[in-house]
Order: sequence, then structure tokens, then C-alpha cells
Amino acid sequence: MHLEAQADDQTFRDEVQDFLAGHLTPELRQAGQRTMGICSPHEASQAWQKILYAKGWAAPSWPVEYGGTGWTAMQRHIFATESHLADAPLLAPMGLEMVGPAIMGHGSAEQQASYLPRILSAQDSWCQGYSEPGSGSDLASLQCQAIRDGDDYIINGSKIWTTHAQYANRMFCLVRTDTSGKPQQGITFLLLNMDSPGVKVEPIITMAGNHEVNQVFFDAVRVPRQNRVGAENDGWTVAKYLLEFERGGRGWGARLRGALANLHRLAEARGIATGTFARRLAALATDVTAVEFTEQRVIAELAKSGRIGPASSLLKTRAGTVLQAISECSVEAIGNYAAPYQPEASQWGSNVEAIGRDDELAVVGRYLDQRARSIAGGSNEVQRNIMAKLVLGM
Repeated sequence: MHLEAQADDQTFRDEVQDFLAGHLTPELRQAGQRTMGICSPHEASQAWQKILYAKGWAAPSWPVEYGGTGWTAMQRHIFATESHLADAPLLAPMGLEMVGPAIMGHGSAEQQASYLPRILSAQDSWCQGYSEPGSGSDLASLQCQAIRDGDDYIINGSKIWTTHAQYANRMFCLVRTDTSGKPQQGITFLLLNMDSPGVKVEPIITMAGNHEVNQVFFDAVRVPRQNRVGAENDGWTVAKYLLEFERGGRGWGARLRGALANLHRLAEARGIATGTFARRLAALATDVTAVEFTEQRVIAELAKSGRIGPASSLLKTRAGTVLQAISECSVEAIGNYAAPYQPEASQWGSNVEAIGRDDELAVVGRYLDQRARSIAGGSNEVQRNIMAKLVLGM
């Protein structure tokens, strides 16, 4: 696997750039520019996904038989990189990059036929019901309970840090169905409708002033047994499969390349891309390239085996660390203009006059959001344990 573009790749890059230039409106670009979390403002993200769906480009990593593009690894890398450089909105990953692959890998033919087309076309918006107030990195300790009642499961409990639950009409959820054995052996993977009686969503406002995450409560929520993915009490198998895609299938190299390009623009516009700061930029560029090569190895393994594997933990840990470093340098680049707290002005579509320049508005919000990269999707400490055991054989 290599990152050197061939002649055909340059032709493809030109096609992507032309498409982005013709379809990314100023409003959509602003949504991308002001994105602070893992996905862009919901309305902009949905609008952009529908544009990509009409082109046939909504799910580059999906198999062709499910609506994917059939692109090579290099083409996927080019598309993701050019999209980040053009400030395209980030699509919500919960459907396209998480539950979609899980349904392909472990769902029934009926579930695949029902859910996958709606994920692809943005008819459904998904959220992830994994973490709980007492179960984060130690996910297997979750206690949200589901009891069989005829052809239904009845769920009681709660989930937390649920991204975009306020917009989602569906959730993929891990629930406790057995307490008799090891914690991992009593977990079941369910798909549920967010408008089901007994579901309540409470907002959590982050340090950055964003409403991106929530706590979700379940009070005797009924879920049909046919909405179970995989076998009862074997949800941990599905969950681990999904987490490989969450950690390793996010286009980290392209995202880092876009973030680094934004940092360069900030530094050059302020005349500080020299001396010590220039050396830091060069070091970050080396780090980004290393992540890109690691990502290509992960993609090669996916193409060969159909699984991303434990190397996804290495990729997630290192990419998150580099993204944090870029966000720290970005705050330093804008200097005193990092101090004003202006969440209203930084929102997509806001007409509130900003203090400072427009390119500064998302910098602090991104910095604050990136503090969670060491924890979200499994803490760095947990990832290192996985690497030690499954990659290094320790």
C-alpha cells in the first residue's frame, strides 16, 4: 500500500475538486469551517449527505453491493482529503461508519435490506447507546437492562454522551440481558426507534458551548426481538466489530491533513509561520504523514480480511493525540483572540458579530472538544492494553 498518486489518481483528484467546487455552497462550507465536534451541524450534514448520495458518493468505504463506490484505497484517501481541505461538512458517522458496517457483518438479510438503504440516503439518523454513567472505558460493566417479554425486550436504564440523540430517529444500543456469567457474555445488541414510548433525551452542553451530546433514559421501552443484531447475549461480538470501525475507519489521515492545512492558514495569515513555530508545523506534518501510512496499513488489512483488527486501536490513539496537538497550536496561533467566550457567534448561520476574524471562531471550540479524543471511543489507556495484548502479543 502506498500514498504516491498515479496518473489516474490525479485525474480522479481533479474530478473530486470539480465536484466540490460545484456543489459546496458558501453555507455548507461555513458549516464545515465551524464544526467543532465529530460531525457538522445536523441540517448541513444531512444536506451534504443527500448531495453525495445523489452522486453515488455517500459511502466510499461500503461494498459496492450495498451502495458503495468501488473506489481504491487511494481514491478514498483523495476524496476524504479534498473534502476536508474544501471545508465540506463532516457527515454523522454513527450510521455510515458504525452501525452500517455492523449490520453488514452481523445483521440478517432482512435487517440489511431494511436499514442500509435508509442509512445511505440519510432517511435515518442514528445515535450510539454504549456508554453509561458508570460504564465508559469499562464498557462491559454496563447495566442498562433488557428483559425478554414474549417477542419483545423491555429496556430500563440510561445511556450517556449520546452524540446527536436529539436529532436521531434510531439508536443502536448495548443492553444487559444476562448477569450470570462474565460481563461480556450477557450483552445484547439492539436497534430501537427513538420515538418509542419511554425514551427521554436530556441535553448535555459541553465546555465549548455546544449541544452535541446527551443523556438518554429508558423507562420500560419495548423493542421487538427482530431488532436484535446477532444472538442474544452475544452483543459483545457485534460491539467489538463496530468499535474497530469507530476507531480505525474514520479517515483519520485526511482529517488531520485538513486540520493541519487550517493551522498553516492561521499561522501564515498572522505572520508567525517562522522560527520555532515553523519547526512545530514541520514536526506535525511528519506526524500526520505517519498516521496516513498507518491508516493505509489498516485499510490494506480490511481489504484482505474484511476486518480492521486491533491496529485500529493504534490508529485511534495516535491520530487523536496528533489532532489534540494541532488544536493546541491553533489556539496559540490566534493568541489573545482565544480568550473571548462567544458560542453564539461561532454557531453555523449565526448573524452575531464576532470578536476577531471568522477563521478564529471554531478554534477554541475545537481545542476543547479535542480534549475528549483521549477518552471517546475507548480511552488511550484501554487502547494501549489492546495493542499490548493483540498487536504485540504481551
